[in-house]
Amino acid sequence: MQTNLSEAARKLPGAEIAESVLRTCVHCGFCNATCPTYQLLGDELDGPRGRIYLMKQMLEGGEVSASTRMHLDRCLTCRNCETTCPSGVQYHKLLDIGRAAIEQWAPRPLGEVVQRAALRAVVPRPTLFKTLVQIGEAVRPVLPESLAAKLPRHKSPAKPRPTSQHARKVLMLEGCVQPGFAPNTNAAAARVLDRLGISVVPAHEAGCCGAVDFHLNAQDTGLDRARRNIDAWWPAIEAGAEAIVQTASGCGAFVKEYGFVLRDDPAYAAKAARVSALAKDLVEVLRAEPLEKLGIRGDKRLAFHCPCTLQHAQKLGGAVEGVLSRLGFDLTPVPDSHLCCGSAGTYSLTQPELSRKLRDNKLDALESGKPELIVTANIGCQTHLDGAGRTPVRHWIEIVEEAIG
Repeated sequence: MQTNLSEAARKLPGAEIAESVLRTCVHCGFCNATCPTYQLLGDELDGPRGRIYLMKQMLEGGEVSASTRMHLDRCLTCRNCETTCPSGVQYHKLLDIGRAAIEQWAPRPLGEVVQRAALRAVVPRPTLFKTLVQIGEAVRPVLPESLAAKLPRHKSPAKPRPTSQHARKVLMLEGCVQPGFAPNTNAAAARVLDRLGISVVPAHEAGCCGAVDFHLNAQDTGLDRARRNIDAWWPAIEAGAEAIVQTASGCGAFVKEYGFVLRDDPAYAAKAARVSALAKDLVEVLRAEPLEKLGIRGDKRLAFHCPCTLQHAQKLGGAVEGVLSRLGFDLTPVPDSHLCCGSAGTYSLTQPELSRKLRDNKLDALESGKPELIVTANIGCQTHLDGAGRTPVRHWIEIVEEAIG
């Protein structure tokens, strides 16, 4: 695609990336065939090709309006289009640049500004978020149904974690909402890793990965969170930690981008690239280990929901299914498993109607094989799907840990 960026666009951070991505796109439209919002709405501007046209127009100095912002906001950033694209268009990089620019060129109405500021004030702060969840659970009967559905239906308390005793060490990102919604997930991961001879080194100074701020277009704040995590992890990295493990694939996808998003920071570029190289989803660690040592023979019929951040961003589609199959669990088929569930970070709050439709379609597919339980690899998907009040949804590592006994 020929491009001619305006002078204003050329001054944007990442302008050269935007130009490169635009020139890679050949307008074939294959991306629309797998775009969840295009399938729901049937509007060219609610598919990747149409959004690319809108961003091209904007970056070349054309009209920028509230309508442009609306179509970009409706994108889930599921990156399904990147998996489908025969030309290798890195759509999410262009979208990050376009969304940041439109905040300047087509300012939001006050209500949206307040909503996004509130999300950024609460979600990335684990202690505050956990406290609000506890308050919400205490008053659940009087909450509006839409808000009560965001609270976990079944929450397992965190079991004790093993002490660090093995020569092999890894770090683990604790996350923002997971300690409040599913406090046993990381503890279960630590216990399974311990059984395999791997200890988790605590890094209490590490906090939110930065994705919430970054994808709500407060990109500088997101990058500051990334820098703080790098500083928190660096002593353990220098001491030989072999990986930085994430149990939430959404966090993992962003940590693996640290090297890219901090590429121009002279103080952090090299460290960020090292962190991204060490970042691993939990399944990447476990699948390389002798799982037979765990003595598991799974006895449950499961449907696995593969989050977009696992299959499209991290290219790990099939990895968890492979581990669960090795451990003897019976996995049901899931039609259209490539499609997004509608969680997408804060999308279920900023685009509730589209999000619910996607959730219900996903649950229909997951339940078609009549599983006892749905398991997933991302806390956002887990909470979103479970909030429908249908088949229970949990993180897959908790089911594995329970099977060890």
